[in-house]
Amino acid sequence: MTPAYSPWFLLLLAIPILLLGEWLLKRIPLLARINIPVPVAGGLLFSAACLCINLSGLATVSFGTKVSAGWWTWLVTPDIEWLARPAKNLNLPLLIAFFTCVGLGAPLRMLLGGGRMLVVLLLATTVLAAVQNAAGAAVAVALGAPALLGVACGSLTLVGGHGTALGFASRFEQAGLASAAAIGASAATFGLVAGALLSGPLGAWLLRKVSPIPARETAAIAQDGTAGTAAAGATGAAGRPAAAPAVANFVADVRALAALGRGAVLHLLLVAACVKAGAWVSFGLDRAGAALPAYMGALLVGFAVRAIHDALGGGWLRGESIARIAAVLLPLFLAVTLASLNLADLATVAGPMLAILAVNIALTLLFCAAVVWPLLGRNHEAGVATAGLAGYGIGSTATAVAAMDAITRQRGPAPRATTIVPPTGGFLIDLTNAPVISAFLRMLS
Repeated sequence: MTPAYSPWFLLLLAIPILLLGEWLLKRIPLLARINIPVPVAGGLLFSAACLCINLSGLATVSFGTKVSAGWWTWLVTPDIEWLARPAKNLNLPLLIAFFTCVGLGAPLRMLLGGGRMLVVLLLATTVLAAVQNAAGAAVAVALGAPALLGVACGSLTLVGGHGTALGFASRFEQAGLASAAAIGASAATFGLVAGALLSGPLGAWLLRKVSPIPARETAAIAQDGTAGTAAAGATGAAGRPAAAPAVANFVADVRALAALGRGAVLHLLLVAACVKAGAWVSFGLDRAGAALPAYMGALLVGFAVRAIHDALGGGWLRGESIARIAAVLLPLFLAVTLASLNLADLATVAGPMLAILAVNIALTLLFCAAVVWPLLGRNHEAGVATAGLAGYGIGSTATAVAAMDAITRQRGPAPRATTIVPPTGGFLIDLTNAPVISAFLRMLS
C-alpha cells in the first residue's frame, strides 16, 4: 500500500488551491453567478485531479488527515488529553477558530431579535430531518434494502454530517445495520459535496428577481479585479457593463486583515483564548454525555464573551476584525477539507445508497424552495437563509456559510441570516435531530 503524503502538504497547498478556485470562477463567470464558493471550486478540482492521476496508474496520490504535533493540537485539546499527544484532524483548529468567530461576531440582540427566522429555520429543519428519514426508509424498502439504510442516508448524515454519523454508528450496528460507520462516512461525504455544489445555486435561483446582482461601472469592475473573460465585453440594459460576478479574493482578505494592525493581533489572541477555553467546555460536555460537534465549546464561549462585552457596553470588540479573521479561516478550512477528499470513496455510494441520497437531496432542495423560502418572506434575507439551510441540510454548516458568503458578496449583506443560520445549523439542530433519529431507530429496529 502506497503511503499517504503528509497532512502538512495540504496546509501548504491550501493557498494555491484557493487561487486555483479564484482563477476558475473568473474564467467561468457562470460558476460565480450561481454562487459556487471559491474553496469549493478549487478543492473539488484538486480532488478530481488527484482521482484522475490515481485512475491513470501513473502514481498514487493520497493525503493523511490527522496530526499529533503538540504545537498544532494544543489549542483544541484540553491539557489532560493533550499530554498524550492525541492525533487530531489537521483542519480542526481552523474549523473551531472559525466557529469561535461566529460566536464572537453574533450580537445577542441580533440572535434574540432573530425571532421568527430562528423559529422557522429550527422547526423547518426538524421537519426536514423527519422527511429525509421517512423518504429514505421508503426508498430503501422499495429497493429491497434495510429500512435503516434509509435513515443512515437520511438526517443521520445529511442534516447530521460526519460527526452525527460517527456518534450513532454503534447504535445502528446494534440495530442490525452492518458497517454503519463506513456507510455513514460515505453518505456524509456525498452530502458534503452535494451541499457545497447545490446550496449556492439554489440561493441564486431564489434571488434572481428579488435581489439581482447589481450592475457596476467599468472602473469599479477593473478596480476589484473580478471581471471574467466572458463578461468583459457584455453590456447591461442601460448601456453599462453587465455586472461581473464578485469572486472572493483570499489574498485581498489577508491584506485587509493585516491592515488592521495591532487590532487584528489582539482579536486573533482573543479568538485563540476562546478556542482553548472552548476545548475545556467541549471536554466537560463530552463527559456529561452530550454528543455535540467538536466546535461546540468554542462557539458557546464566543457567544458568552460577546454577550458579556455587549452587556457591559464594551466597544473594544470590533465586528470588522472578527469578520476579517473568519473570512481567512473559512476558506482555508474548506480548501484543506475538500482537497483531502478521496473521491474514489464515493464509488461506494452506489445502488440503493445512491438512490436514497439522490431522492433525499432532491426533496431537501424542493422543501427549501417550496416551504422555507415562502415562510421566511421571499426577500433577500430569506433567500440567503434558505440557501444556508440547504447547505447544512445536505452538507455542513461550513458549506452553508460559504454559500451565504458567496451570495452576499454579490448581492449585498444579509446580517440576520448570516448571524442566525450558523448557530441553528451548528448546534441547535443537533438538539432536535438526535431525538428524530432515535425515534426512527426505535420504529425500524
